[in-house]
Amino acid sequence: MKDLFGKALLDYQNGNYTEDIITSTNISDEDDLPLPYLFRGFSEMPKLEKKALKLAKGTILDVGCGAGSHSLYLQEKGFQVKAIDISKGAIEVTKLRGVLQAEVKDILDEKETFDTILLLMNGTGIFQELVEVSKYLSHLKNLLKPNGQILIDSSDIKYMYEDEDGGVWIDMNSTYHGELDYFLSYKDDEEDPMKWLYLDFEKLQLACETVGLKCELVVEGEHFDYLARLIPAFQPSSR
Repeated sequence: MKDLFGKALLDYQNGNYTEDIITSTNISDEDDLPLPYLFRGFSEMPKLEKKALKLAKGTILDVGCGAGSHSLYLQEKGFQVKAIDISKGAIEVTKLRGVLQAEVKDILDEKETFDTILLLMNGTGIFQELVEVSKYLSHLKNLLKPNGQILIDSSDIKYMYEDEDGGVWIDMNSTYHGELDYFLSYKDDEEDPMKWLYLDFEKLQLACETVGLKCELVVEGEHFDYLARLIPAFQPSSR
C-alpha cells in the first residue's frame, strides 16, 4: 500500500491542500473525495454518524479512524478513545490534531477490550468480502467488555444496479452485489486496488446471528444507508 490516503491527509493538515482524492469502483465512475470533509466537525456530520457518537459510551475504539474527527469529538466529550487505522499518514494526522491514543493497526491485530467499538463511514468496508464477515464479527465480539456494543454503518447499493425503468439487473451467478473493487488516486498517483464491502442490513443481521451477536437497526439514512448496533446475544450475568 502506497498510503496515498495518508499522504493526502497530511498535505491538508500541513496546509498543502491543492486537490482532492479521486475514488472509483468497478461499477462507478470517478468521484471527488473532498479533503476538508474528512476534517469535519460534529455539526457537519451526517445524521447516522451523529447518532453513533451520541450512543457511544465507556471506553471507545474508533476503527478506521481516518483523520480522527470522530475520536477528537468523543475525546473532547471526556471519553477515553483509542483510534486505529492501517494508514500511517492518517494516524500521524490524528495525533497532530490532538487525539491522545492513536496507533497504526489492523483491527484483526487488536487485543484490548472496549465498551464501544465504532466502525463508521461504511464500516463494513474493511470486511472486504462477504465470506470474511463472520471472521471480523467474531473478532469484534471478542473485543467487547461485558454489556459492550458495536456501532457500524453501511449501505445497500442494490440501487446502483437499477436501469432507467427501475428494474434491478444483478447477475445472480456472480459475487454479492456489495463486493466492490475500490480504486483511489491522488496527485496523479494511483493506490493499489483494494476490496471494499457494502453490506445490506439483512445480510449483516444474518451474519451476526451466526456468531452470537444481536443486530439492531438504529436509524436509516437518506441514501439506502443505515446504522446498526450489535451486542452479544447472551450477555453475562451481573450477579
